[in-house]
Amino acid sequence: MSRIGKAPIEIPAGVTVTVDEKTNVVTVKGKYGELSQQVNPDLTVTVEGNHVVLTRPSDDREHRAQHGLYRALIHNMVEGVHQRYRKEMELVGVGYRASATGQVLELSLGYSHAIYLKLPPEVSVEAKSERNKNPLIILESQDKQLLGQVCAKIRSFRKPEPYKGKGIKFVGEIIRRKSGKKAGAK
Repeated sequence: MSRIGKAPIEIPAGVTVTVDEKTNVVTVKGKYGELSQQVNPDLTVTVEGNHVVLTRPSDDREHRAQHGLYRALIHNMVEGVHQRYRKEMELVGVGYRASATGQVLELSLGYSHAIYLKLPPEVSVEAKSERNKNPLIILESQDKQLLGQVCAKIRSFRKPEPYKGKGIKFVGEIIRRKSGKKAGAK
């Protein structure tokens, strides 16, 4: 935990990091937007040249854990505003479809009704459907945490099942498959 916190965060060109001393809020601005994070008042955040450094007051277990946590959160914000995070999800199943219009994602997942999901404005969505390939949902955002929550919400509509492998999964994810009933077991 504490080893992660000790590493300085490098600020790439085009990204500015500011720290409000009174409220201990770190604000990161870049070409893809602006993100801010409240940091525990026990920790001190300083910008030294093109690096952000976090220091903790003691080696208590709680301070060590928060040191690593807030360092990782600030690093994710810097990466997100510099180059956006991207997740690709695949719909595996006969008749499964996805279409995106604006910030609304429409999913057809074998239920008797279509599922409509309104996405936050920070997340951009694209749906691809090619012949003889599974439909893809491509999500991009500068906020890694929000992107993960949206992906988890989409996945919760139809989780991949282990027998046929049908459901919504991430591209490249391997689903552990089970064998069905054993034929002729005597």
